[in-house]
Amino acid sequence: MLDMRPDCERCGADLPAQLPGAFICSFECTFCAACAVALDDICSNCGGGLLDRPTRDRDLLAKYPASTERKFQP
Repeated sequence: MLDMRPDCERCGADLPAQLPGAFICSFECTFCAACAVALDDICSNCGGGLLDRPTRDRDLLAKYPASTERKFQP
């Protein structure tokens, strides 16, 4: 199951698990759409490709909550 990290690792933008707009690599490094474009869809941490992160339905979030650990470090 994906961690569904709550923020962009590059700019700190909030990325709610139930909304589209997040991009992840195979290691779940997480970026917003603007940063994914700026990175040319290549993860700046591992070099992997960035793909659309699936959303998680609100009902499932209650049972399987998203991560609250923020990764952005200014």
